[in-house]
Amino acid sequence: MRGMAYHHGDLRRVLLEATAEAIEENGVAALSMRDLARRAGVSHAAPTHHFGDKAGLLTAFAAEGYEQLAQELAGGSFLEMGVAYVRFALTRRAQFEVMYRPDLYHADDPALVAARAKSAEALYDRAEHGNQKSAGDGIQSDARNGNQKDARITGQAGWSIAHGFATLWLSGAFPDRDQDPIALARALFQELNRAPEDLNRTPEDVDRGPEEPDPDELDRDPEA
Repeated sequence: MRGMAYHHGDLRRVLLEATAEAIEENGVAALSMRDLARRAGVSHAAPTHHFGDKAGLLTAFAAEGYEQLAQELAGGSFLEMGVAYVRFALTRRAQFEVMYRPDLYHADDPALVAARAKSAEALYDRAEHGNQKSAGDGIQSDARNGNQKDARITGQAGWSIAHGFATLWLSGAFPDRDQDPIALARALFQELNRAPEDLNRTPEDVDRGPEEPDPDELDRDPEA
């Protein structure tokens, strides 16, 4: 879109795309309505006419991000939901940065509140109903028999892990930068899905297999 003037169609969409482009290039602090107008090839007043001010623009930008995140999180296992969250953060970095900065926008805006609730619903619904333990499935849920409290805790745990990984990766703080971040995220989530008793087993325990019973214990009279 860079260097292309706006002539017709959905100006709101063009301005939101210009917002993502500007933030990815220069960061959200440098974002200005005048720059957006220049990028879209419209009058300086056009962005203000659509969004009111910078906070209004970022409110619409964040709301769109939550709507898209809700779509990304729908369906699949709990593990794949975590992977989808990381993929969203990496491919929509500008929106990911703004969505979790309520100081930048109108957090009580009805459209934003509804979009945020939609993404939360996708998260907790998957934690409650879509995470039965199976081979290759995701972070193990403690939500059993529709327990909404446990589902919420599980959802928050999964969100925290995925968000933490994405944030560390985007900041450049995560090691192993030569690896594919999506594949690495999936491997980490699978590791966290191991049963609690497995987490205490060493590689030597795994190689050795189940512990053989003591022959003396087998011969001993249980009534003795």
